[in-house]
Amino acid sequence: MSVLNQKTIKKKISFNGTGLHSGKKVIMTLFPAPPNSGIIFKRSDLQINNLIHPNVFNVSSASYCTKLTNEYGVSVSTVEHLMAALCGLGIDNLLVDLSSEELPIMDGSSKNFVDAIKDIGFNISDQPIRIIKIDKKITYKDGEKFISFEPNKISLEIDFEIKYKQNSILNQKNKKNIYMDNLTDIYNSRTFCLFEDVEKLKKMGLAQGGSLDNAIVVKGNEILNEEKLRNSNEFVNHKILDCLGDIYLAGYRMVGKITSSQGGHNVTNQGLRDLLSNNENYSIIELKEKNIPHSFLIKNTLKSSA
Repeated sequence: MSVLNQKTIKKKISFNGTGLHSGKKVIMTLFPAPPNSGIIFKRSDLQINNLIHPNVFNVSSASYCTKLTNEYGVSVSTVEHLMAALCGLGIDNLLVDLSSEELPIMDGSSKNFVDAIKDIGFNISDQPIRIIKIDKKITYKDGEKFISFEPNKISLEIDFEIKYKQNSILNQKNKKNIYMDNLTDIYNSRTFCLFEDVEKLKKMGLAQGGSLDNAIVVKGNEILNEEKLRNSNEFVNHKILDCLGDIYLAGYRMVGKITSSQGGHNVTNQGLRDLLSNNENYSIIELKEKNIPHSFLIKNTLKSSA
């Protein structure tokens, strides 16, 4: 059976935590799902209209996190870290059951999700995966911020830079080949904020569950957390993590090159909307032996033999 066939997890996994912005306790349980079902969120605290299918066009807010809302007004938020883990691990089908409206922030990265999924392993179906292939360059700009999507025949590259006038230690740049590179540093990189923004966020009703246990806080040139940086590019690597999670809302993994400067959830979502609004910009390919990008083949073969 091809390692490129659709995957789900072998058995359910539960996570107990707190929503970063809501501050509410939440239990999140991941359940295996059948082929061609995709990723589905379920609000088990609600009795009706409680299913939310991730989609670029049902992102109702992309301010400080990614929030999805279905046609009945039911939402789930801060989905990006889990979605990044699922994309990187090649999970195509999954039911995500939540006891509240926001996913648990855990340690502010995707590390806990990735480790738990790897521990229980995968079920591989007999159904081939599909990918989105970018056919035409599209750029979205918002002042100095921008994101571009352009063709790349064999892989997915994310080239990201961040610039902060307030704090030079946050200025970083990194590039990752998602299907070839080791993504451990990406998965392990935590969300971050400036110390002077903490009070502002809390007054906005955000970051109610934030702490030094789930976010890096930078004051001047000092990192206030007892655990300092996990890797030298942790700030920009977290932005790559967010970008990867937001891209997976397109429904399938992607082949192309993505370049972004000073972007975030909103810039990524607006760029994806522009990309997917015109069928001439992209193709959806069902992977078969004749058209497998070699980067998929190499990485997935290595995973299966590890």
